[in-house]
Amino acid sequence: MAASPAVGQIARPGTAPARGPDAPKGDAVPDAATASDPQGNQPIVPDAEFNAALPPLSGDINAPLEPMQPDAKPGAAPLPAAPTTEAVATGDTLAPVGPEDPALAQPLTPLASFDTTPLQDAVIANADSPQVRYDTEVKGLEALDLDAQFKSLSALNEGKGKAANTAQVSARAREDESLAVRLMRSLGYYNATAVSVVETVPATPGRLKAVLTASPGRLYTLSSVTVQADPVLPADLIRRNLPLKVGDPIEAARIQGAEANVSLTLPQQGYPFVKVGERDILLEDQSPTAVGAYTLPVETGPRSSFGRITTTGDTVFGVDHLNIFPRFDEGQLYDSRLTDDVRDALVATSLFNSVAVEPQRTGRMNPDGTEAIDLLVRQTKGPARTLAATGGYSTGQGTRIEGSWQHRNLFPDEGALIGSIVAGTQEQGASGTFRRSNAGRRDRTFTVIASASHQNYDAYEAFIGTLAMRWSYDSTPIWQKPLTYSYGVELTGTNEDVYDFDAGRRRRGTYGIAALPGQVVFDRSDSLLNPTKGFRLKLNVSPEASVRGAVRPYVRTMVEGTVYYPINDSLVIAGRARAGSIQGIERDDLAPSRRYYGGGGGSVRGYGYQRLGPLDPDGNPVGGRSLNEFAVEARYRFGNFGIVPFIDAGNSYDAKLPTFSALKFGAGIGGRFYTNFGPFRVDVATPLNPRPGDGKVALYISIGQAF
Repeated sequence: MAASPAVGQIARPGTAPARGPDAPKGDAVPDAATASDPQGNQPIVPDAEFNAALPPLSGDINAPLEPMQPDAKPGAAPLPAAPTTEAVATGDTLAPVGPEDPALAQPLTPLASFDTTPLQDAVIANADSPQVRYDTEVKGLEALDLDAQFKSLSALNEGKGKAANTAQVSARAREDESLAVRLMRSLGYYNATAVSVVETVPATPGRLKAVLTASPGRLYTLSSVTVQADPVLPADLIRRNLPLKVGDPIEAARIQGAEANVSLTLPQQGYPFVKVGERDILLEDQSPTAVGAYTLPVETGPRSSFGRITTTGDTVFGVDHLNIFPRFDEGQLYDSRLTDDVRDALVATSLFNSVAVEPQRTGRMNPDGTEAIDLLVRQTKGPARTLAATGGYSTGQGTRIEGSWQHRNLFPDEGALIGSIVAGTQEQGASGTFRRSNAGRRDRTFTVIASASHQNYDAYEAFIGTLAMRWSYDSTPIWQKPLTYSYGVELTGTNEDVYDFDAGRRRRGTYGIAALPGQVVFDRSDSLLNPTKGFRLKLNVSPEASVRGAVRPYVRTMVEGTVYYPINDSLVIAGRARAGSIQGIERDDLAPSRRYYGGGGGSVRGYGYQRLGPLDPDGNPVGGRSLNEFAVEARYRFGNFGIVPFIDAGNSYDAKLPTFSALKFGAGIGGRFYTNFGPFRVDVATPLNPRPGDGKVALYISIGQAF
């Protein structure tokens, strides 16, 4: 095959004749190129002519270089030789070497003791020089809705338009360049750039303007979403809880939120030991659209079910009592929310300094293929004694302050002893209570109460002694139940001042009362302390017997319904209706403290406490055998504060069934301050159809909503 011209050129790199002392000796065979050249191998410039043109060389190597001569033209006579000169001393000689510095002979400092702290850059301003003032302008971020976030983090904005000098303004501007790029990349603009310029303001000498221009570039979106994990049940459990789809922007908050949802949801679906790995996003910026392929590794761990409860640490409760708290059965599919519920219930006992509930692998396999997971309760005992105080004020009821001491675990498990004292303008008393919480069942309480009190109101003055036992199954903020109940027994002895209509004067009487009170509550509201939607129904029934010369049995009943309707996120309309009746006894045979009264902060606001109902000739209330009440509130909340206009209506009656005649109306407005334990309430109301003796304004201060 004939070689190409390039190949031939590499094989025979040239044909120019070699001359000089290193030239090859011997006769050369002329090739085709030589044959075609009439000069053959004759030199272009003869050697004698070339050597004659060279300038003479001096033997002094320190002599200055000779000047260059202009190039000779072809065919011209040879250039004359440069004149020979003698070397001239210039005085540029090396100084004699001095004695060696002793420090150079010292050994180097050991690396371990070398100070590696980097130098700190600081901008030092002259105290006598004025501060630099500057303005800031940002372009390109507002369209991405990043302007407010940038301003909250900006170094230029943090400086509030003042700097020590121009260099400091420039440094802040460069820092804000990086901030702008980070913010744009967090939204998926990974080719984002930002440039800042610090310039003077022409019309204002000494004032600067920092202009930052942000360019987001193309928005990157997901081209694929891949999950690398072992098989799970159901098969799409991970993917359906990873709310990402092709075409979504590669936005940092969206990606992190989706991954957090996997970490949160899988432990609620039987995978307590799930671990979400490091994501990988492969960006492709050469395609027509900017995209990224997303891959997420997930270690699911075994599918699990609940096993047994174990404990360690400074034991407050044994395993038997700990088994009262779970709301799941052994073998039930694991749900982290139920584990958290156990921990919250233990915390609510207030007997722990710290408590943790942790799932532990056991290796025990169930017939359904799940692994039994035990819950390890780590306990650290806390203080069991508490001193507490509460206080309140309302028009008609006056000031009331209550202090209490309790030991929550004097009789383990959770057997508490409570002593309390009440001091007020119209009520004084003391009581002792034994209470066993979580008595054989979570949130079931057994209580024994012994109390003595003195009450002095417009309706009556009474000295009351009570001994009562009560069993209750209650709702708590941790576990609000749709159905709760209570029942018990009560023995009361009371000496009371009452108006005798037959004698036309007040007299004292002593009553003995035995009662079997019971209550049922159906609750479909969304909160115990501050409901915003739903409803509640409550029924109280108490068969009783009054002993005063003769035994007179009767039944006290009360039914109440409340409803909560949200208009929007800020406004809730709340309504309440209540009706009560006492059957089987005449009013004057009933102890005044057991009768029904209307009026006050929990009844018809605007009227004094117990002021509604029949009156004696002196204008004091005597109570009745029936009652009805109605209330409507508009609860408007803004932040942690609220405004509540309201209107109430109601009355109490001598008849055994309530009527809708002679309703008394009150209206007012209240303020709310919302705390983590309930709203703080201040209500001001006025009666709309007052009777003689009713006040014009009533004030109520307490914790919690009116209903």
